[in-house]
Amino acid sequence: MNIKQAAEMFDLSVDTLRYYERVGVIPPVHRNESGYRDYAINDLNWIYLAKSLRNAGISIESLIEFAQLAQLRESQNVEKAQKQILSDQLEELDKKLADMREVRDLLIYKIETYDDHIVKFKTGELEPDKVEKLWERKK
Repeated sequence: MNIKQAAEMFDLSVDTLRYYERVGVIPPVHRNESGYRDYAINDLNWIYLAKSLRNAGISIESLIEFAQLAQLRESQNVEKAQKQILSDQLEELDKKLADMREVRDLLIYKIETYDDHIVKFKTGELEPDKVEKLWERKK
């Protein structure tokens, strides 16, 4: 598969794929006799992994480290290091998801109570210095 087809497959630009390869986010892609990139399934898996992890907020540096380790292959320490990178990234993602859930719950609460709060402010039932403390609200 050529670079244009790979880029279209994952909704990335050709420049992004070149960048990912240049900085080491994905391992070097095999080139055909004419010197053009010839993406195999393994290369496409790397692109999919990189795109998915980047969309989740994983750093380029972590992806580069993971890809560099993959090219060493011969050591059990490499496998442990790769697995640790993945575990660390999962832990970081879980924290982000928890934060996002908390913000989502807050938004739902604000939307559900918005009209009531506005009416209470307009009628004088609520004053700006006597409102609930959002950070102390029950979830």
